[in-house]
Amino acid sequence: MTFREEQIGRARLILGDCRDVLPKLGKVDAVVTDPPYGIGEHGGACRTRGRPGYTKHADKGWDNERPPAAVFDAMRHVSREQIIWGGNYFADLLPPSMGWLYWKKLMGGDFADGELAWTSRNRALREFTKCPKGMDKEHPCEKPVQLMLWCLGFVPDAETILDPFMGTGTTGVAALQAGRKFIGIERDPDYFEIACRRIREAAGEDVGPLFGAAA
Repeated sequence: MTFREEQIGRARLILGDCRDVLPKLGKVDAVVTDPPYGIGEHGGACRTRGRPGYTKHADKGWDNERPPAAVFDAMRHVSREQIIWGGNYFADLLPPSMGWLYWKKLMGGDFADGELAWTSRNRALREFTKCPKGMDKEHPCEKPVQLMLWCLGFVPDAETILDPFMGTGTTGVAALQAGRKFIGIERDPDYFEIACRRIREAAGEDVGPLFGAAA
């Protein structure tokens, strides 16, 4: 896999596999991330439910498997605090927690009523309500920036936020909006380029054509 690194304002973006990158990183304050759940929600018809109005994304196959236990161990090793979306899919890989976060999605139909995030917090469960309908998603599992900003409110002392599964950079956008530093790791070159563009926009930098193509 081609390794590449971009420094954009307070954000450090790394194109690479987090299994290779995490052992080489120094300590960070918090991990806020949304790993693959291993349930096949990576694109194509599975994300549209056959309905008009839902974007059909390229089937890249990245959600075929969960990350291995070593990745969760590494995330907990490099950070003081963690917020990991899809925590119910990783219950056998993470220690017990009482500090779950719940996103009530209000999607209806056969979409899930909500999503759960495992956290290292020893606090009561908290709920966020926002319907993602109408979002112009560039990733099939992209979460709203407002949701990730809400997450950052639970790690108020975390100056540097790490997302080892950056996708198209939503956590990074939220981190910059909240005045934090950000480190993002993404192994898909297309998603990495989109993340670079979005984070340049969030950082107020001039944004060139996506993927280097002519406008």
